[in-house]
Amino acid sequence: MSAIKVKTLRSFLLVACMAASSVGSALLAADPTENDYYTITPLEVPADVVLEVGGFQMMPDGRLAISSRRGEIWMVDQPLAKTVPAKNFKRFAHGLHEPLSLDYEDGWLVVTQRPEMTRVKDSDGDGVADLFETINDEWGISGDYHEYAFGSKADAEGNRWVVLCLTGSFSSQVPYRGWCVRITPDGKMIPTTSGVRSPGGIGRNAVGDIFYTDNQGPWNGACGLKHLIPGKFVGHPGGFKWYELAEATMGKQPQTPLSDSRIMTEAKKIAELEPPAILFPYPEMGQSSSGISCDVTGGKFGPFEGQLFVADQGHSTIMRVFLEKVQGHYQGAVFPFRSGFGSGNVGVELTESGAMFVGGTNRGWGSRGRQPFAVERLDWTGKLPFEIHEMHAVPGGFQLDFTQPVTADSATDLASYEISTYTYIYREQYGSPAVDKTTPTIKSATVSNNGTSVTLQVEGLQEGHVHDLNCKGIRNADGQPLLHSKAYYTLNYLP
Repeated sequence: MSAIKVKTLRSFLLVACMAASSVGSALLAADPTENDYYTITPLEVPADVVLEVGGFQMMPDGRLAISSRRGEIWMVDQPLAKTVPAKNFKRFAHGLHEPLSLDYEDGWLVVTQRPEMTRVKDSDGDGVADLFETINDEWGISGDYHEYAFGSKADAEGNRWVVLCLTGSFSSQVPYRGWCVRITPDGKMIPTTSGVRSPGGIGRNAVGDIFYTDNQGPWNGACGLKHLIPGKFVGHPGGFKWYELAEATMGKQPQTPLSDSRIMTEAKKIAELEPPAILFPYPEMGQSSSGISCDVTGGKFGPFEGQLFVADQGHSTIMRVFLEKVQGHYQGAVFPFRSGFGSGNVGVELTESGAMFVGGTNRGWGSRGRQPFAVERLDWTGKLPFEIHEMHAVPGGFQLDFTQPVTADSATDLASYEISTYTYIYREQYGSPAVDKTTPTIKSATVSNNGTSVTLQVEGLQEGHVHDLNCKGIRNADGQPLLHSKAYYTLNYLP
């Protein structure tokens, strides 16, 4: 073989080896996926059962109670097992009226149904409920199918907060539709907050404050997460007529907001108006926000202790929410978290063990998850995802905290970021496009000494706007991008 041919062959082999090495490295260093960190395990619902989940409750004996909008409660044995077969399901109660929420107290399941709050017990130990007692039924129903009722777990005083959907999700034809009420431990109802439109879930944050999700429609340009505060108004005036029944606890009816305005413009004029803590960009982050659960597991569900997880029915997703208080009001950022669920997510329950149960229905509305209903469990694998952990509003910009250190060259490069802002029209018509769009300028990016925080100085912050941030160029020490590079901060108040 000639020297030229040998040299040519060596060059070919060297190039081939380099190419193979490059392909192998690419395969080994493939960008992680959501499933690498949080796995979805379906629970096998019995074949003849339609289980459209509204709520969950872990029982003291380790069983899982599940309520279905079709009027049933089911108990599941060993819900934390690697697989949960259909034989583990047993019907506990039936004949209820769309029970969407569950709680537990002193041997009773507390059920929020469409017309009332009820307590249910199996008194003879045969696994089937035989005692049903009304706790409170003072709110009204008209027969309209939209008149959902979602109830919270008991707060520190033992009260359960109930958000009541408007009649037809537009108006209020019977008492307290479009309101939040509290049910006291002795069964009394306290009118608490007006302005509710169409709730999809309710829950507490880590310090016990109560939030609910409201859905896009009249007076809601996009879906939102709203803080329920006694005496306040959260945006939809359709239930104002019931102030005549609630003046003793609520005072006089607030001023009616001006349609085609902006919510922060109206909040400056109407003292009672509390703006959404989070706006969920529509449709980027979903179309039907629903159940809420807070991570108080002490790290058993990953690095997000104290944050909220919010479901979306239409997109079959779970979102992650970081909240902070600015000028005395909650606001913060929402991040993508987990997609790929089997149906339209409604109920969410994060248990002390660190397992999250997720269930729902497409109910004819449709959902990205193609199944008509599903019951699933989400478990952390123990691996640490590379994520934006928190996004804080700071004077002149934002501070981003990460779950892993970032590289200084990627984090200080202003080309690593894209930012835009928009808001929604506050109006009596249905929904709103994104409006008033702006493009702020990121002037600098400063990395903390330990590499886990970056402070962005931003020119052109917009009060009352969602700040849509894409950290597309950020990398960790392994050269990996963020698992989710997008963050959406609702900047109602400037720090």
